Amino acid sequence: MFSVISLMGVFADVGGLAEEEEVLLLEAAIFSRNVGIVCLAMVTGDVKSFGEVVEFPAFDAKLLKVEVVAVVASEVRPVVAAVWRRDWRLSHLKIFLCRVADVLSDYLGGLNEDLIKDNFVIVYQLLDEMIDNGFPLTTEPNILREMIAPPNLVSKVLSVVTGNSSNVSNTLPGATGSCVPWRTAATKHSNNEVYFDLVEEMDAIINSNGILVKCEIYGEVQVNSYLSGLPDLTLTFANPSILNDVRFHPCVRFRPWESHQMLSFVPPDGLFKLMSYRVKKLKNAPIYVKPQLTSDAGTCRITVLVGIKNDSGKTIDSITVQFQLPPCVASANLTSNHGTVNIFTDKTCSWSIGRIPKDRSPSMSGTLVLETGMERLHVFPTFQVGFKIMGVALSGLQIDKLDFKNLPKLPYKGFRALTRAGHYDVRS
Repeated sequence: MFSVISLMGVFADVGGLAEEEEVLLLEAAIFSRNVGIVCLAMVTGDVKSFGEVVEFPAFDAKLLKVEVVAVVASEVRPVVAAVWRRDWRLSHLKIFLCRVADVLSDYLGGLNEDLIKDNFVIVYQLLDEMIDNGFPLTTEPNILREMIAPPNLVSKVLSVVTGNSSNVSNTLPGATGSCVPWRTAATKHSNNEVYFDLVEEMDAIINSNGILVKCEIYGEVQVNSYLSGLPDLTLTFANPSILNDVRFHPCVRFRPWESHQMLSFVPPDGLFKLMSYRVKKLKNAPIYVKPQLTSDAGTCRITVLVGIKNDSGKTIDSITVQFQLPPCVASANLTSNHGTVNIFTDKTCSWSIGRIPKDRSPSMSGTLVLETGMERLHVFPTFQVGFKIMGVALSGLQIDKLDFKNLPKLPYKGFRALTRAGHYDVRS
């Protein structure tokens, strides 16, 4: 990912490291889908084992002091990194860095090198509000939006015209006077309503023999809340035992989940992520992709079949199959009986299928011409599959009931589910 030397250079540039201090790379892991989280400890003398790292749903800001936080742009993957004193708990720092990555992704609509460079001022302002003198301060996106306006086209035009690039508000957010730091003191809505979305991504690996090697779900419970006052909600699942690696929003009380596996919380106002989870060792995939490649005499014949494997009763939409042509392929001629096939200049082939018709199974076939001197194909491509299924959570997770407290009347509540492909790879 990143070498210790390069990260030391980043922190040295901002005055985070002294020459006599030794730096140890403790952890370099992917916590979110496309953001690297790196924790650097400033230690002197002998290095001892830190033991097992345990994540908590929330942290006490008094138990954590960060020396330097940096967001490093990279063509491969952005990295959110921090230098901390060895006296403090590593688990608290990891949770804080995950919060930083989530807030930046929420503000910028993603997190990559171009977005970080184009919105450098906002990234700097967010870091300045999220950490004060080394201690975490404000990490709730809804409160930060009241302090720092998200980037948009109008603000960018005004900053060019007026020369003022600051998006910081002149007034304190409404949550300043609230006993709940993620919710304003007196929230009022004419229509009380709350919506819950189960959004899941399926990660799967299927080997060249068509055997499912790995299949798991990464899911999120996303909530859009428009409730007046200070409501208290309790959400229970019909089968919470299937959940692994759960991670909660700070509003969730941890003891009810630990004892009864129910979510008790006072929700922030607006859209937020209540929790994330994994469901491991699934045994079925919704669709099959069967590639066949045979090569001889400088050419390779390719055939790819796609169909429904396990019918969930819901329509599978937005099906795509993408793969990288091997470097030894000089040219390719591919056609399909359904959908469109595009071959780009970087030798990426994309087959857009959409929905699978009822009268036939989509298939793609064609010929790959190898470079001069190559008789057979020795490197076989891996096929990345994309799909989307509305109205079903393939993990099997089901919401049992939702209870309300501190509300004069029952609000309207809605539930939806969506499953889409994550890293769904088929080897040939």
